[in-house]
Amino acid sequence: MDLVMNSQSAIDLENKYSAHNYHPLPAVLARGEGVFVWDIEDKKYYDFLSAYSAVNQGHCHPKIIQALKEQAEKLTLTSRAFYSDALGMYTEFMTSYFGYEKVLPMNTGAEAVETAIKLCRKWGYEKKGVTPNQAKIVVFDGNFHGRTTTIISFSNDPDAYNNYGPLTTGFVKIPYNDTVALQRELTDPNIVGVLVEPIQGEAGVFVPDDGYLAALKKNCRTNNVLFIGDEIQTGIARTGKLLATDYEDARPDILILGKALAGGVYPVSAVLADNHIMEVIRPGQHGSTFGGNPLGSKVAIAALEVVRDENLADNAMRLGEIFRERTTSFIEKNELIQLVRGKGLLNAIVINDSPDSMTAWNICLKLKDNGLLAKPTHGNIIRFAPPLVMTEEQLHDCCDIIERSIRAF
Repeated sequence: MDLVMNSQSAIDLENKYSAHNYHPLPAVLARGEGVFVWDIEDKKYYDFLSAYSAVNQGHCHPKIIQALKEQAEKLTLTSRAFYSDALGMYTEFMTSYFGYEKVLPMNTGAEAVETAIKLCRKWGYEKKGVTPNQAKIVVFDGNFHGRTTTIISFSNDPDAYNNYGPLTTGFVKIPYNDTVALQRELTDPNIVGVLVEPIQGEAGVFVPDDGYLAALKKNCRTNNVLFIGDEIQTGIARTGKLLATDYEDARPDILILGKALAGGVYPVSAVLADNHIMEVIRPGQHGSTFGGNPLGSKVAIAALEVVRDENLADNAMRLGEIFRERTTSFIEKNELIQLVRGKGLLNAIVINDSPDSMTAWNICLKLKDNGLLAKPTHGNIIRFAPPLVMTEEQLHDCCDIIERSIRAF
């Protein structure tokens, strides 16, 4: 195989041999450390996407990499056919860390969402007494939970579901951030769960009204319905709390985690619930060859220790407030930007153009030229989510780059 020597040859190679299911920004990254990444030509960038919030702890955090190296030299995989010396330690750590009685380990975020859906339906039949095959789960307009066949069945995005049918039934879609619509739907006795993102990240960092999640939790409890919190992107300190639902003490009955659970070093996801829910899953009824493997278990423990020991939630809270204050002040003098919104270090700016405009993409290209990497979502929205290890000085440097880049338009 020829050695890739520059960015264009790497792009050409990928375009030739890889399925074209992504449209990347033309930056070919070769290494990373902390909040920075470098391309093949050794140009340095601030990473303002963090692999969609998978790299909250920063690129190649030494403690996480050390855990990876040590475990990789001992044992990587047993499957769940046997016990391992790592899984018990991991499950005890996870349940204590997040305050649940049981955890079901998986690998990717979409797998964890699928697990939560199965768990919720099974609970509905065996604990709530719903008629077989009649269970329904409430989901929300603008949702993004992954790209499996079941999950795309309740997507609003035609690119996600067109020509992938027949689609999976059993989901009821209602407006996000609408408590009245939720109350109305939950009167249906066949509703077993409500699957929600505390902040809709892929939709453009859409933050619901204060009190919405608490009301959702209360309505679920009143109607004997499970509150399923998808914190794959919002969890692990991203929004300034360990979980975004912590802002309103709205503890999910089923908690879904992924992405930063292993600091971007290894695919690890998890579903957490208490015994009265998790006990409906019995041997042979759900599983994964790699779920709970020793390597992922040790990496995830190290990644969560970094979040705790380095106070990353507090840092995200403080820097997020600075970012939104600076950006709000900036857009008051710039008509191109409509608004900034977010919590912690999960933020977005909305461009005063239609979703079909190329302005947001072109701004991201200018940001790249100026040493910062971000990506548009939904056409006219740019999401900003740097690693949580960022310093205040670095954040102000990034704000300078963002403001300078936008002024060019």
